[in-house]
Amino acid sequence: MTQLEDFAARLKTLTDGRASAPRLKDGVMSLVLDVAGLSSDQRDAVAAAIREGALTVPGVEDVRIAMTAERRPLKIVAVASGKGGVGKSTLSANLAVALQRLGVKVGLVDADIYGPSQARLMASEDRKPQAKDKQLIPVQSPFGVPMLSMGHLVEPGKALAWRGPMAGNALAQLIEADWGDAELLIVDMPPGTGDVQLSMVQKHKPAGAVIVSTPQDLALIDAVRAVSLFEQTQVPMIGLVENMAGYACPHCGEVSDPFGQGGAEAAAGEMGMPFLGRIPLAIDIRRRSDAGDPPAAGDDAHGVAFRTIAEKVVAWLRGGR
Repeated sequence: MTQLEDFAARLKTLTDGRASAPRLKDGVMSLVLDVAGLSSDQRDAVAAAIREGALTVPGVEDVRIAMTAERRPLKIVAVASGKGGVGKSTLSANLAVALQRLGVKVGLVDADIYGPSQARLMASEDRKPQAKDKQLIPVQSPFGVPMLSMGHLVEPGKALAWRGPMAGNALAQLIEADWGDAELLIVDMPPGTGDVQLSMVQKHKPAGAVIVSTPQDLALIDAVRAVSLFEQTQVPMIGLVENMAGYACPHCGEVSDPFGQGGAEAAAGEMGMPFLGRIPLAIDIRRRSDAGDPPAAGDDAHGVAFRTIAEKVVAWLRGGR
């Protein structure tokens, strides 16, 4: 039994304390392995290593491994807007990258079923998710963020003529994928307040929501509607981000405000919710986004702007709200 006890200790080291002590009966070693937080590939690798090692122990003729995975529920942060064209997807991608750089184990879901853009923003258009045990396995972006988008599953440029229930089911498959050790999901919501948005919020209950708007009055009117949806479904508001806030001319340096100034911050104050910060209207952000190179991956002024917002989101999630 000394060898078995020693093997049990090595198993605990191998699996970070997740393996129960093995039991030997009639040459069969039985053990229970807690695989919560491990991806499918990691589970297979750990099980194979355990089986290979166990069969070297004298008297062991077979190995039976039972796996349990009482995974902690993922926290979901919904990034939403009342209308399209305000930069919600760009913020979602950069927020995920910034969170990853802050040490958060984060995944990214492109919930805009009809107009997915995250595959382009995160330079992963050529990657296809696999499936195992009826669960999708997210693709890995070049920035260390696992992600899923309909852009990974359908042909480029193909329109999805789906009614609400079909879109809702597709979104559920993306969110309920095998996210491995991720602790947080950033969900890039579709614009508006329709069936898909309502189904997602009711079924998956986000921990909080980030609202994106430009300073323009028309965008703010729709942002207020998005806030109302989350309030009606009792999803807490993390805060509001003002995007396309000020344009600095790359030639003369003069700053102008084509969409107005400070409107989102004022609206946040009126609604009694935190203002998370501003992202400028910048050619560099547009170019890098089109090229699949999120500015949050760098340390220039634009990267810092996204990281500042990510830090406030982390503080809110950790109770500093």
